[in-house]
Amino acid sequence: MARYVVRHAQDVLHVFERAVPDDPRPRAAIDAAWAFIDGADRTNRQRVASVDAHRAARSAPTEAARLAARSAGDAASAAYLHPIARASQVGHILRAAASAARIGEIAAGGAAATADALLERSRQEATPALVGVLRRYPPAPGGSSRVARLMSTLDRALRETADRSPGPTTGGRAAASDRAGTS
Repeated sequence: MARYVVRHAQDVLHVFERAVPDDPRPRAAIDAAWAFIDGADRTNRQRVASVDAHRAARSAPTEAARLAARSAGDAASAAYLHPIARASQVGHILRAAASAARIGEIAAGGAAATADALLERSRQEATPALVGVLRRYPPAPGGSSRVARLMSTLDRALRETADRSPGPTTGGRAAASDRAGTS
């Protein structure tokens, strides 16, 4: 999962960095996530970087910058996905993808078709391993925010695709080798 999350976060990091060029916290969170993905043990580095990136999100000047920083924090915290089956854990897997879709939608002047296309790309990039882990959790909770609705849409699409698929399929850049259940 960490690979899937960090790639989405990395895709939108420039949005935060353009808005707040002197704040290194979201980039540090992405670096911490990549360190884990590349074989480093989970350490306090990921936890601290995640919290710091989420703090950066709270002080970001725009919705898009907030979402980009939060996605970076989610990437670092993906190393600590927890085994208790709570729907809130789905956010650690899919919120960065939903946030990237929302950022694209904002950049396109609110065009929902842009968000839909980005969610479809995210669906195609999900590996069978990621979908298998996702299915251990209850469905994403609904919510009133646009990101919550996008996350719920992506969650449903991934689960429905898995239900219809007779065997493993992968697509996109996330099909790279997995590390200890991460994708």
